[in-house]
Amino acid sequence: MAGHSKWANIQHRKGRQDEKRGKVWTRVIREIMVAARAGGGDLSANPRLRLAVEKAKAANMPADTIKRNIDKATGNLEGVNYEEIRYEGYGIGGAAIIVDTVTDNRVRTVAEVRHAFSKHGGNLGTEGSVAFQFKHVGQMVFAPGTDEDKVMETALEAGAEDVVTGDDGAIEVLTAPSDFEAVKAALEEAGLVPDLAEVTMRPENTIELSGDDAARMQKILDVLEDLDDVQEVFHNAEI
Repeated sequence: MAGHSKWANIQHRKGRQDEKRGKVWTRVIREIMVAARAGGGDLSANPRLRLAVEKAKAANMPADTIKRNIDKATGNLEGVNYEEIRYEGYGIGGAAIIVDTVTDNRVRTVAEVRHAFSKHGGNLGTEGSVAFQFKHVGQMVFAPGTDEDKVMETALEAGAEDVVTGDDGAIEVLTAPSDFEAVKAALEEAGLVPDLAEVTMRPENTIELSGDDAARMQKILDVLEDLDDVQEVFHNAEI
C-alpha cells in the first residue's frame, strides 16, 4: 500500500489556502446555501451541510451568520439563488484540472474560467473530459511520524476503504464520501487528528512538473482560485 510522496504538496496547498483566508467566508457561505437548498436546513439529516458548517466554525464565522444563510437557502429569508457548475480542462503538460463553482451568473463565470485557462497556457475542456481521472472520496492525511499501525487499524475498523503510506511517511486514509464523518470521528476519538480532512476529488494518477512548467501551472491554479465564483480547484499535478 505504497503511495507517492505528497506531504510537501499538501503543505504547499495548505499554505496557499491560508494566504487566501479573506475569501474563506464568501466560499463557505455559498457552500452552506447550496447544501441547505439541496438537502434542507436540518444538520442531522444533511451531511453536506454539516461539513459546510464545520468549515464555517473553523473559519470563526459567528453562529448567527451561519443560521441566517441557512434560512436564506431554505426560503425562510430572501437571498440570492446560487447554482453549482463544474468546469474541466487541462493545464501545463496535460495536467488535468477540475474547477467547481457556485454562481448567480453562469455567463460571467464561464467567461472568467475560460479566460483564466486560455491566458495562462491551459485549455477549457468539455464536460467529462478529465473527471474520469479523479475519484470522489473522503480524504484524511496524517503527518510523517504518525503511528501507522494505529491509524490503519482504527480507520479500517471504522469503515475506511484504504490506508496509503507515502514514500515520505505521510499516511492517507481514504473513505467513501458517505463514510467520511464516521471514520474521521473514530480517528479523532482514538487521539488521531488529521492534518488535512476533506471530501475531495482525488487524482488516480499524478503528473510531476518542475521548473518553468511548475511555475506556469501554479499561475493557472492561482488565477482560477482567485476568481470570485470558484469554490474548489482540483488537479493532478505534483508541483
